[in-house]
Amino acid sequence: MAQTTPRPLSRDTTPEAEALQLDVFRKMTPRRKLEVMEDANRRAREMALTGLRLRHPDAGEKELFRRLMDLTLGEELAERAFGPLRKGAGP
Repeated sequence: MAQTTPRPLSRDTTPEAEALQLDVFRKMTPRRKLEVMEDANRRAREMALTGLRLRHPDAGEKELFRRLMDLTLGEELAERAFGPLRKGAGP
């Protein structure tokens, strides 16, 4: 049976760096892994909101939240869950 070489998880990371990352992740406690994921999710949400604020400078917080839900859930599910998008919806 032929051996296959594992594919890299990221195209911009060397195999050595990736092996080190995986070793660090494997050694983390479940709690620490959860903390890392929560931080990554928070940062992704902040970046998404920053982009939405740039594209919709007149939008209030409610509109921005609703637009974030469009990105997160998809427009159809976001509308079912939160109602139609109201442009200019303030705080």
